[in-house]
Amino acid sequence: MIKLTGRLVCKSAEEADIVRQYLPEHKELTREETGCVSFEVTETADPMIWKVEELFTNQATFDAHQKRTKNSVWGRETSMIAREYEIPEIE
Repeated sequence: MIKLTGRLVCKSAEEADIVRQYLPEHKELTREETGCVSFEVTETADPMIWKVEELFTNQATFDAHQKRTKNSVWGRETSMIAREYEIPEIE
């Protein structure tokens, strides 16, 4: 299993608005992916920060998710937003 945990950190209200605009579709598409066990992106008490937790069945399904995401509307529209992630492989 591959688990990603971390945060999206916006620098401005405009970036936060972009996350709010594109996140619903990104969540829906990710949860439909083969190998996605769980996918949660939740706004924290700080409106500029989102908590991110992802779990995929293996490295191949995680890599496929990363590739799809990079080439998606979400990936293009949020590419400037800072991501602080840890990705340990779990048994």
